Amino acid sequence: MPLAIDRTMPETLSFADNVLTLLDQTKLPSELVLLECKTVEATFAAIQRLSVRGAPAIGIAAAYGVCLARDSSGDRARAAYDAAIDRLAESRPTAVNLFWALDRMRSVLQSTDDDKRLHDRLVNEAKAIHEEDRQMCKAIGRHGAKLLRSCKNVLTHCNAGGLATSMWGTALAPIYELHQSGHAIHVFADETRPLLQGARLTAWELSQAGVPVTVLTDSMSGSLLRSGRVDAVIVGTDRMAANGDIANKIGTYSLAVLAKYHNVPFYVAGPSSTFDAKLASGDRIPIEQRHRDEVARPYGIPLVPDAAEVMNPAFDVTPAELVTAIITERGIVEKPNAEKMAEHFGGCET
Repeated sequence: MPLAIDRTMPETLSFADNVLTLLDQTKLPSELVLLECKTVEATFAAIQRLSVRGAPAIGIAAAYGVCLARDSSGDRARAAYDAAIDRLAESRPTAVNLFWALDRMRSVLQSTDDDKRLHDRLVNEAKAIHEEDRQMCKAIGRHGAKLLRSCKNVLTHCNAGGLATSMWGTALAPIYELHQSGHAIHVFADETRPLLQGARLTAWELSQAGVPVTVLTDSMSGSLLRSGRVDAVIVGTDRMAANGDIANKIGTYSLAVLAKYHNVPFYVAGPSSTFDAKLASGDRIPIEQRHRDEVARPYGIPLVPDAAEVMNPAFDVTPAELVTAIITERGIVEKPNAEKMAEHFGGCET
């Protein structure tokens, strides 16, 4: 099946000749810039400054980043790979896909006795993580399309499309599936302050794919939902707790409350790698706190007086009771709770 996203554009991330190449998302939509990472530290910095972002893409980038620690041989190489895993795990705390991918890389490191084959095995594991994400995106698209088939207008928040994953994305995957099948669907995209991932990234990639999109400020969502013009809300997730609570970009919780009040379905899309069976509820999900300048001085423009404090959590938690359904590559969990999540994921652990 051909992709909906225009593939004359470079991939979100690729790996060849021991170089990780990223589409630098801090430059979009005004510039199309490729960033080459040749070291672990370069990968760490790219993840932390959001040159690559989105839970699945972070996990894939980190897996390839481990491979960049290649050293001479023997114990020195093993120590370098092990240190790379520890270092990359410090880059961002909320997206569980990061730790899921790094755990897989560590498992390969620990289970490979042949030092000569170690680097190749690590690269192959990273490539496997990358390809699995492609397949999960496709499956999420198929399952989610069933829920959105009767929708003409959907509202989304932040960016959970191809830029956040290896291809179609999570929340945008059903939209691409429907668009590709000839179903007319229009997307309202919250701008998603303070970093404007909805305005800069979601609107950009939907436009590239030919999907009609309208950008609105975050504070407009309530009145838009009240107008009756939105048939469903669909968002991604950076971590799902065992009871179905989800962490996603800041502003998701308020959108879920608004959707509930206005009787609009609120759907969450994410792969199995986002499920964290070890966390009983969303209250235990660590929330990343980012630099004040993202709010106070966006793009270097001073907006907040120096004497004023700034709150800048990157994520918030939406309780399962506000979620109409969770969409994964395995299918759909309606009205999620701990029992349904356990049954759906069948003992899956991160």
